[in-house]
This record gives sequence, C-alpha cells and structure tokens, in this order.
Amino acid sequence: MNQQTFSALIWSVADLLRGDFKPHEYGRVILPFTVLRRLDCVLAPTKSAALKQYADKRLAGIAYEPFVLRATGQSFFNVSDLDMSKILGDQDHVRDNLLSYIQSFSEDVRDIFNRFDFAVTVDRLHKANLLYLVIERFTKDVDLHPDSVSNYQMGLVFEELLRKFSEMSNETAGEHYTPREVVRLMVELLFIEDDEALSKPGIVRTIYDPTAGTGGMLSIAEEHLHDLNTDSRLTVFGQELNDESYAICKADMLIKGQDAANIVAGNTLSDDGHPGKKFDYMLSNPPFGVEWKKVEKEVRAEHENFGMSSRFGPGLPRVSDGSLLFLMHLLSKMRPPNEGGSRIGIVLNGSPLFTGGAGSGESEIRRYLLENDLVEAIVGLPTDMFFNTGISTYVWIITNRKAEDRQGKVQLIDASGMFQKMRKSLGSKRKELGPQHIRDITRLLGDFLAAEQAVVIDKDGKEIDRTVLFDDVPVPQAPEGGRVKRVPVSKILDNTDFGYRTITVERPLRDEQGNDVLSSKGKNKGKVQADSTLRDTENVPLSENVETYFNREVKPHVPDAWIDTDKRDKKDGQPGIVGYEIPFNRHFYVFEPPRSLEEIDADLGACLADIQRMIGEISA
Repeated sequence: MNQQTFSALIWSVADLLRGDFKPHEYGRVILPFTVLRRLDCVLAPTKSAALKQYADKRLAGIAYEPFVLRATGQSFFNVSDLDMSKILGDQDHVRDNLLSYIQSFSEDVRDIFNRFDFAVTVDRLHKANLLYLVIERFTKDVDLHPDSVSNYQMGLVFEELLRKFSEMSNETAGEHYTPREVVRLMVELLFIEDDEALSKPGIVRTIYDPTAGTGGMLSIAEEHLHDLNTDSRLTVFGQELNDESYAICKADMLIKGQDAANIVAGNTLSDDGHPGKKFDYMLSNPPFGVEWKKVEKEVRAEHENFGMSSRFGPGLPRVSDGSLLFLMHLLSKMRPPNEGGSRIGIVLNGSPLFTGGAGSGESEIRRYLLENDLVEAIVGLPTDMFFNTGISTYVWIITNRKAEDRQGKVQLIDASGMFQKMRKSLGSKRKELGPQHIRDITRLLGDFLAAEQAVVIDKDGKEIDRTVLFDDVPVPQAPEGGRVKRVPVSKILDNTDFGYRTITVERPLRDEQGNDVLSSKGKNKGKVQADSTLRDTENVPLSENVETYFNREVKPHVPDAWIDTDKRDKKDGQPGIVGYEIPFNRHFYVFEPPRSLEEIDADLGACLADIQRMIGEISA
C-alpha cells in the first residue's frame, strides 16, 4: 500500500466526524490519533520489557527513565500497562483510560499532545459519542507497526495527511505551510553543490529551520537525501512559535525516528532554542512583512550589548518587517568555512532586496552579506504561489563556501514566468512550479549559467509558452501571425554592482541681491553657506570615482554645486554613505519600443471599418 492509499484509509475517519466537526477541524482529530497509533505500534514489541524495568527501578527507588528508554530502543517510552487495544476493551472508561495512557508517555510525547490540545479534542469526541468509534477505527483498521510501515514511509503518510489538512484549512495554512513544490526547489538548490559528497556511504549532516511550521522543509530535505543516498543520515533541528504547528512538526520527526528534543517551542528571535549550535544546512520561510515589536526589547538589547558578536550585529531592519532578522539569525548558525561551512535557503518577499537607503539597517545587512561574499544566488518566483499572499517572493541561497568561479559574484534567476496554473485555487495560491520548471532552475544554478528564455507569443499577443535556451535547446518556432521574444532568465553580476555611495550635493544660499551668503560662526566661518532648500543627493555606483561622476552628471547642470565632504561613510571614511540594494526587476527589464503610428492607424482603420459594416447590417 503506498502512502496516498494509506493516508486515504486514515483520512476516512473523517466520515465519522461529519456534522460534529467542521472540515477544517478534522486534522485536529486525525493527526494526533495517527501519532498515537504509530507510537502504540512502535512500542508494542518492547512493552513488557519496558514495564518490567519501570517496576523494578521504582521498587529500588532509582530513576527509571534511562533504563526504560534502553528497553524500548526508542527516544520515547510509555509506562502504562494500557495500549489502544486494551482501552478499546473497556467501553465504560474509554475517555479516562485514554487520558491516563497519554500521561504515561515520556515528556516529549506528552508535550506534543498538550500542544495539540488533545484533552479538549477527546472531550468533544466523548460528548459526541464518537471517541470509542474513532479509537476502534484506528486500532482495527490502521496497522502502523514498523514491520508494515517504515519510518521513511510513515513520514510520507504523515506529509500526505498534513497536506489534506492544510488544504481544508487554507485560510490560515500559509502561516505554517509552505507549498511543497517551493520547498522541493529550495532543497534542490540547497544540495546542488554537494550531491557528490552526499552520495558517499554513511554520510551524516545536520539541517535547521528556525521557523519550522509543520516541519515540511525538514521532511522534504530528509526525503531528498534519502533518495540520493539511503545510507545517509540527516539530523534535523527546528523551532516553532505556534503550538499546533510545533506539535505537528515534533510528532512528524518523532514517528520518523528523529530525536524529538531537537524541535523546540518558542520565538526564535527573542529566545534562541539552539544557542551555540552550528548547522550544515538551513532552510526557512519566515513570515512576510510581520512586525517584530513584541520582541523589540530583547532584539535591540542583544544588538546593542554584544554588537557584531550578537546574532543581529550587522544592523536592525525597521520594526514593520522582521524577515531580515531571521536571515541574520541563520548567519549566526553557519559553520566556519574551515569546518566545512554552511548553505542556507530562505524565502523572502521583495522588501529585503531594496527597502532602506544608504546607512539604514536593511542596507547595512545587505552590505554585510555582499561585502562578505555570502550571497550565491537569488531566484524570483511567480506571484500567487503561496496560500495567504499573492505577492512576489524570492529564494535567497546563502553560503560561506562558494566555489572558486562563484567568488565575488551573485547569480540572479528570474523564474517569475515559470509556472503552471492550478486547476483549483487554494486561498491565494493559483500557480505552481512544475517538475520541468524545478529542473530548469536547478540546472541554471548548478551549472552557473547566464542564459535567456524564449517567450512564444501568438497572433493575439498572448503568451503560450516559455523555454529556457540552454546550449542543447533550439529556439522554438513562432506560431502563424505570432512571434518569439528572447528575454534574459539568468544573470551573473559582481557583488559591487549592487553597491552605491550616496553623496550630499549642496548649493549656495544667496541673498536678495543674488550674492552668496557666508557663514559667520562655527567651523565653516567665512565659507559659503549651503541652502538647505536646494540640498539634494546622488547615488554614485561603487565602481565609479565620486569626483568623476560628480563632474559628469551634476556640474554641467548646476555649476555652483559642491559635495558635502563632512558626511562620510562610517566604515571606509570616504565622502558619502555606502549603501547596497538589489533591484531585481530592473536587471531583467527589456525595453519594448511602442508600435509605429502607421500600425496603430491601420488597426484603428480596421476597427472603424468593422463598426461601419455592422451599422450597415443593422440598417439593412
């Protein structure tokens, strides 16, 4: 039985819930009961040995936990003599026995069911006379014993259940659930440089998600590595703020044989759940455009008290959007290059690319990233890709171990036109990446290619196809009356191409007679006074000399202007403040000249002729 069939069997429990539970609440019953059934089956073979250790060690008055754990051979245990079959055998005390059974699990498992609010769900089922029926369905119809379903298969089944749950509650799914094809793309891009190393036998790596949600990114990364090398081991770590998502994520990791203690609850920004730890790989989809006012006190204190040795050393973004804080947090978790370095994949909205002028917190963070050569690539995704927003999103690939040919370079990939429309929208999600799109994007990044794509347009001006023009791909033929347009899809730029220096341009203050007004005091005494109403700024590309730019672009238009040399960059001490921005769309803009007047006149003439013909037919 494959995971789709298995998950469909489990989801059929929903038939019992109709009427008493709303569709978006089905998961609150099915997910925790699936976890419970799996744990029940996993512990069954060692149940008697574990209970014996429990009884013996309690009688001896010593801590029983390590001995019971050793008896189970798992990272969790249950010291009740009950199991789901025995609970089913005592119809009059099903509710009390079930809750007692839950409380007999080890702390990590109890934490999962507490975060699920499982006791509340059990009470609802009990009052609706459904509790016995649900336990019966899981106990008699669903065999989740490890001999029948491996940890890897169980993870796939749980993922399928989670997908169904998220689709049924898509009004909030986007907060905790990243579309799976986006995650697959990120995982491909994250591992692309290391596929050869990861295929070696017995390889062990760590991966971390500071905004783990329901654990989808961690799960798909684990699946990818398993497909690449069944003898590999990916140890996962994560942190999640939302209780229900945390419970789902922790349960998912537990039933797949991961150490559930590696999944931590809490706010990553104010309370790092994995202090001091470094990871090989990191993935994250932090909330878009969400303010960080609730944790502002803790974040500012860390930034101000510990400077560059803190997680937020490079700078602080405006309070209205905390996504760059998560990016800096990930930077603090990178292994040093001499210990193998790290790779990061993070989804951000457009704001971190360009918000904030020179000297602002956002600009200083971008400056840190680019001047330290940490940005490998940025991939622009289509709009309408996420469940709760239709805005443009971007995948950033960050690493401190760039290949030699990538050093000092950033690759931009415009995948905004690579999508297929979904048959049925899910919230704001109307588009998805197809397998070929993921392969094309991965190949562009993996082969470090600057490339174009051919856009096929029909006679009515409608786009009907896009093809990435790799060396082995021919340019498609234009349809009758249509055309083929070639546009850039991947560009490779120098880090310094994104930098600029903001200089302040002053002009003299003049009196009513038009004479320059001189300063009468201060360090500028005797010098021409600047007119603040005429003050302006210019952004000079870092690749250009400031004086040369000023003499070419400013002086010819305002001969009396000068540069305010008192305003200097705090790092290099030169006049002007250094800033960085990544104007992604500007790099892919292709100017299309407007149609000729003759062509427009011809179209208007044809329209008028049609109108006159139709009027003539009516008159006749």
